[in-house]
Amino acid sequence: MKKSVFFGALTVAGLVAGAAAAGTVDDIKARGKLNCGVTTGLVGFAAPDANGEWNGFDVGVCRAVAAAVLGDPKAVEFVPTTGKTRFTALASGEIDMLARNTTWTFSRDVDLKFEFVGVNYYDGQGFMVPKELGVSSAKELDGATVCIQTGTTTELNLADFFRSNNISYEPVPIETNAEAQQQYLAGACDVYTTDASGLAATRATFENPGDHVLLPEIISKEPLGPLVRHGDNEWGDVVRWTLNALIAAEELGVTSANISEMSMGTDNPEINRMLGSEGNLGEQLGLSADWAKNAIMAGGNYGELFEKNIGESTPIGLARGLNAQWTNGGLIYSPPFR
Repeated sequence: MKKSVFFGALTVAGLVAGAAAAGTVDDIKARGKLNCGVTTGLVGFAAPDANGEWNGFDVGVCRAVAAAVLGDPKAVEFVPTTGKTRFTALASGEIDMLARNTTWTFSRDVDLKFEFVGVNYYDGQGFMVPKELGVSSAKELDGATVCIQTGTTTELNLADFFRSNNISYEPVPIETNAEAQQQYLAGACDVYTTDASGLAATRATFENPGDHVLLPEIISKEPLGPLVRHGDNEWGDVVRWTLNALIAAEELGVTSANISEMSMGTDNPEINRMLGSEGNLGEQLGLSADWAKNAIMAGGNYGELFEKNIGESTPIGLARGLNAQWTNGGLIYSPPFR
């Protein structure tokens, strides 16, 4: 969600070099906590509960990284960011990593000097409308008012779609998902557009979710994943391989329920290498031998995180689809631990 359009591109790029000069892993260990950038609130992905405790699919990635580095999944300071503020927060060093429904694009990787460490959710931009509008396709939205978050490439995708279909719209600019929800429910816009997962998460919070429809069109590719600054490859490796450990654990049958037993040793060499009973992968990352075990124990493997936070048994109700393991017809895939 919320794909930024080069806000302060030169400023952000200029901040990166200095912020990445020091070793991020050493900074986190000295500080005793991970500073993780998240959304301002999207139920299922990242949102605080009534007690102020953050929960969600992206939050689970932050906690897994904290567990890998510090041995404590609760040693995280969650920093809410908007589409406008997230990249400056990362570039300046205010946060160590960003995990907030951010799309991997060429310009963010190359021009803004960030490094996406992988994809934790394959998504695409969609549309939500009130059922009473009687619309069954986005191509029927000629003249509609559309709530859209500012500072995002969602704006560009929207303009392209309407132009290519020779229809018009009136944008209603908003900054956060909470504001979009408020404006949409108040009737200030006919349509809300963002990533389809974000629309499902937002609709799940409505008093009457069934009164709102997600239209069938998906108009873009939105590979979402955590990112870090360019220039600190060691830190990038830690975040990348923590995400890979969650993914590989699901494929290999390692769960939060059996990991303690499996970490004692199995007849599968890859599991043994990943969990630290063989080899020295943790040492190569500058972490303890049980770094991956700690990461997986923080909230479960990739599949467990998915099902608990956004899966079909939750109010959000997302099917695995492209986010199934490669062995089940999806795109989720980890390089080997060897």
